[in-house]
Amino acid sequence: MQRNESERPTLCVENVRKVFHSDAGDNEVLRGVSLEATPGETVAIVGASGCGKSTLLNIVGSLDRPTAGAVRLGPTDVTALSDDGLADYRRRKVGFVFQDHHLLPQCTVWENVLLPALATGAVEAAEGRAAQLLERVGLADRRGSFPQHLSGGERQRVAIARALVNEPPLVLCDEPTGNLDRETAESVADLFVELARGHRAILLVVTHNLELAQHFSRRMALRDGVLRPSPEA
Repeated sequence: MQRNESERPTLCVENVRKVFHSDAGDNEVLRGVSLEATPGETVAIVGASGCGKSTLLNIVGSLDRPTAGAVRLGPTDVTALSDDGLADYRRRKVGFVFQDHHLLPQCTVWENVLLPALATGAVEAAEGRAAQLLERVGLADRRGSFPQHLSGGERQRVAIARALVNEPPLVLCDEPTGNLDRETAESVADLFVELARGHRAILLVVTHNLELAQHFSRRMALRDGVLRPSPEA
C-alpha cells in the first residue's frame, strides 16, 4: 500500500561540515553541504573517489556525526540524538544498500530480508511486505536459497528488498551497482527508483558513475566539499 506523501518526512541537510583531524593537519572534507529531498524523490550525488560522498551518506544515515551543521528527517534532529536514539533511528527510519550486499551467508534469502524487522521486534508484521518485495524483485522462488547460490545482481536485489522491508522513509545507497556488469546495473538502478517511488521513500545514492546517475530524478555533484546541481550528470 502506498503512503500519502504528507505522512512521510522531508530530509533536510543544513550546512553540514566535516573535518578530519590527524597529526598531518586538518582535512575539511565537507564545507557547508545543504540538501533538501521530499518523499518519493530520487537523488544521485556524483563525484570523484575520495571527494566525501560516503562521508556525507554516513552522516545522513547517522553512522557518523558532522563537525557542524544539522541533519533533520521531518521533526527529528538526527544530529542531536543520543547514541541509543541514533541506533533506533537507523533501525526504524533508514534502509541501507552498499556496494557489497552484506548478506549473511548463513541465512536464507527470506531470513536476510527479514533481518531489519527482527531488529525492531516486528517480524510477523513484516512477513507480508517481505513476500511482496521478493515478488517485486523477481526472487519469490529463491526465498529458501543461500547467498552463495545467487548471482551478484540477485544478491543486490535481496539487499534492496531488505532495505525496504521496514518501510523506512529514507533509503541510502553507496555505489550500489559498483560490483555489477553494465546490463545488471541498469536493471538494478531502475528497480531502485521504481520501488523507492512506490514506497514514497527518499532515495539518496552516491556514486562516481554518471550513467547510473541518469536514472534518478535529481543529480548533484560534490566538488571541493560543496554540493551543487550537476547538469552534466
